[in-house]
Amino acid sequence: MRALWALLPIPRKNPYAKKDKESLPSASEELDDSPFPDPIVMPLEDVIDLHPFAPKEIRSVVEEYLRECCSAGFTQVRLIHGKGKGVQRESIRSLLARLPYVTDFADAPMGAGGWGATIVRLDPSRGDPAGSRES
Repeated sequence: MRALWALLPIPRKNPYAKKDKESLPSASEELDDSPFPDPIVMPLEDVIDLHPFAPKEIRSVVEEYLRECCSAGFTQVRLIHGKGKGVQRESIRSLLARLPYVTDFADAPMGAGGWGATIVRLDPSRGDPAGSRES
């Protein structure tokens, strides 16, 4: 399992405590301040909650997660993106439409998140998940 989607940087200090821009820590400084010396490895499951990830990371997290799921032989997974205004949902779905190993996707059933989650059906034989990269 790759460390990209398994690493959740947790800064020790509040980056918003100081008002001037120069005193805010950079992303690399926040990672250096992490209490965890190594990436946190999460077990690969058929569901991922995307709420802990920064919005700019979501597409790369989803793409890597789906590649790992294909490699592990999963044929269906659930992505929990939240309801909100639908921005993340649409961003994720535009990515899903371009991935060759994604055969279908739809809103989750009401008991599994409804339109706040997407069920994705995978077929690893329809492309090379390890070689697919979004440009």
